[in-house]
Amino acid sequence: MNILLINHYAGNKDLGMEYRPYYLANEWIKKGNKVTIIAASYSHLRKKQPIVNDQISEENIDGINYIWFKTPVYQGNNLNRIKNMLSFIKKLNKNAKKIAEKYKPNAVIASSTYPLDIKPAYKIAKYANAKLVFEIHDLWPLSPMELGGYSKFHPYIAWLQHYENFALKKSDAVVSILPKTLEHYKNKGLSPDKWFHIPNGIVLNDWENYEKISPNFSIFFENLKNQDKKIIGYVGGHAISNSLSTLIDAVKILKDNQKFVFVLVGDGTEKENLIKQSLGLKNIYFFNSITKKQVPDLLNYFDFLYIGWNRSPLYRFGISPNKVFDYMMAAKPIIHAVEAGNDMVKEAAAGISIEPENPEELAKAIIKLSEMSKSDLQKMGENGKKYVLENNEYSVLADKFLDVLKK
Repeated sequence: MNILLINHYAGNKDLGMEYRPYYLANEWIKKGNKVTIIAASYSHLRKKQPIVNDQISEENIDGINYIWFKTPVYQGNNLNRIKNMLSFIKKLNKNAKKIAEKYKPNAVIASSTYPLDIKPAYKIAKYANAKLVFEIHDLWPLSPMELGGYSKFHPYIAWLQHYENFALKKSDAVVSILPKTLEHYKNKGLSPDKWFHIPNGIVLNDWENYEKISPNFSIFFENLKNQDKKIIGYVGGHAISNSLSTLIDAVKILKDNQKFVFVLVGDGTEKENLIKQSLGLKNIYFFNSITKKQVPDLLNYFDFLYIGWNRSPLYRFGISPNKVFDYMMAAKPIIHAVEAGNDMVKEAAAGISIEPENPEELAKAIIKLSEMSKSDLQKMGENGKKYVLENNEYSVLADKFLDVLKK
């Protein structure tokens, strides 16, 4: 099968996020399929950008054919980012027939965090007589309506709604990364037999062939272990949505408890504010982000792992965070501060789930874990790893996706 996947932000292990297209494509190729990924030359999610000199460039990465559309560079959510998006969509639309004729896809997947790519994807699928799949990462236009307070009659919302309606009507299948969107799309007229849930996941090879963290970093952890400290860790983005201010407030509650140490690894827009918020605290440390290949080694040094969410009405449709899957693969007890349509930590019995934005409950959960027996903590870790291997390994997810493409 020839598979064409369109994802504005697609990357790979060297470029960085977004990883999902790369991991799925890798598995599809192993099963004898050909895969082409179309992406923009610039994405704020990547740690490194591809070298693209022409308006359209091709590159083979690990057997995957990447097509890069040259797009403007931008910083933050401003007019330049909109120009970046529109440039990508314009090139995709303009070259739809050429793409169909050259790559002859059997399946076209429109996989982006905004719905504007569905129309050119539809054109490509029509030219190639291919199946069209709409992959949903976020809910548009519901997200700006509920988070930004936009009316459904606002021209911007009406414009986005047109694209969503088009996608639901024209697609042969809808794949949702979020687990609880079926009722929402049924109410919009989607037939239930066209809806499929395929979450994010992990790649087992990344956990079998990982890189060590720097010697200085490992010495830091070993010194803490020698002092019999309980190390509570967070690894990932430092944004408002990650609810790290709640963790800082919990650290303040536990500041007199000498056995706890908190380590936050990563970068993001809120990092500077979080450092200021934690001034005067002697048991919290901030470190810069590490490579994805080093994450398995790093997680091994922690006793407990934290992931938190702010309250949001959109979470009723579920969550599928890569961070939780990494935490589970590390076989460590997890403290999950969440209010959502699903809770993998609770489902797997892999830790303690608490309400979000509640530092008192978070502090209690940390103390509770510290008082549990070693065997009970080990059982939590084993439960999480078993759950993610059974439900979220990318070879399993890729097979599910292929089943959708072949229906």
